[in-house]
Amino acid sequence: MLTVIDEYTHECLAIKTKRQLNSTDVLDCLNDLFAIRGVPEHIRSDNGAEFTAVAVREWLSAASVPTLFIEPGSPWENGYNESFNGKLRDELLNGEIFYTLKEAQILIERWRHHYNTTRPHSSLGYRSPAPQTMITKAISPRFVMPTHQGVQ
Repeated sequence: MLTVIDEYTHECLAIKTKRQLNSTDVLDCLNDLFAIRGVPEHIRSDNGAEFTAVAVREWLSAASVPTLFIEPGSPWENGYNESFNGKLRDELLNGEIFYTLKEAQILIERWRHHYNTTRPHSSLGYRSPAPQTMITKAISPRFVMPTHQGVQ
């Protein structure tokens, strides 16, 4: 899975669920987000091959988006996303058995919607990101992309 989090609003902007992700999947996801949300201030990610691929680096450079890669073996440098991944695993993935990729995609997207609109976040005063997102719409998002996780 590829998860994209806005560091400022804590909103989960996308969860791309596939059996295997590559740089084309990253570019497709970012292209959609840039078109909908605007170009971010920066993108933080790990050093996975799908993020460091020449095509991704060139595309981000052409869009004037700096990358902030975390040091290998330093998940604390990507705290928002690591926290999100833990919640996703605890609240959904550990309790589900997905029989098809489509089922996983539907249930994960449903959980993402719940996370953004209903679920209280302690870091936001026990509000969901949705009201905060409406308030800060004019602020450019700061995307965070973690190491992808396999669907189990």
